[in-house]
This record gives sequence, structure tokens and C-alpha cells, in this order.
Amino acid sequence: MAPLMIRPGVEIPEAELRWRFSRSSGPGGQGVNTSDSRVELSWDLEATTALGPVLKDRARERLANRLVDGVLTIAASEHRAQLRNREAALARLAALVAGAIAAPPPPRRATKPSRGAKERRIAAKKRRGEVKRLRRPDEGG
Repeated sequence: MAPLMIRPGVEIPEAELRWRFSRSSGPGGQGVNTSDSRVELSWDLEATTALGPVLKDRARERLANRLVDGVLTIAASEHRAQLRNREAALARLAALVAGAIAAPPPPRRATKPSRGAKERRIAAKKRRGEVKRLRRPDEGG
């Protein structure tokens, strides 16, 4: 199996991934009691060599609520076949790590509404107020 590609230049070596298999709940037919189709994929963020110190800090901060002792664990049991659950877990791990190490968005530049926008807003408020005033029984009609 090849390393897990997160983005160009960032790959998690296969040796860093730990797999556990157990029986999945839900439907499964005759083989449900014998096949270990539920998959748990664990990856030790603290011990990884796949990320540099900057990316590791960023991932640690963004995945803080999902880490247990520096280990990220993903469970997959939505498919009946273990292979498909393995693929789903790998895809989920790649997406999670890619999102966690993504560069932060550029800071928002403060802007002010234009004079025309302010005038249109005030005109719309006046029209709305006029409609409401005309609905009153004592004034409008």
C-alpha cells in the first residue's frame, strides 16, 4: 500500500497508520456475526514525520477536540465490506488532515458601505414603513 496523499508534498507513510477491526452494527446478512467489517484508523499526530513543525502545530490546534493523547482516530462502519470501510476511513483522514493544515484565510479588510448603498437602504426602510402605516385602520383607509 502506498503512503496516504494529503496534498502535494504531504504524505502520511503507511507505517504510521494503525488499523483495528471489529464487528459492525446494523444489517449484514448471514456473514454479519463472523466478519469484522468495522474499521478504526489511528494516526499519531505527535509522532508523525509527515508534517513539519508549523503544519504540526496548526493541525494540533485545529484538531484539538478530536485528539486523544495526540492520536487521531477515525471509525468507519457505513459499508458492509471491510475494504470499503478502510477506503472510507482513509478518505476521511486525508480530508480531515488537509483541512487542518490548510493555510488560514487572509484577514478581512474592513470596508464601509457606499453612499448609494446607504441611500437605497434608507429608501427601502421608508417604503416599508409607509406600507405598514397604510395598513393601520385609523390612518390609511
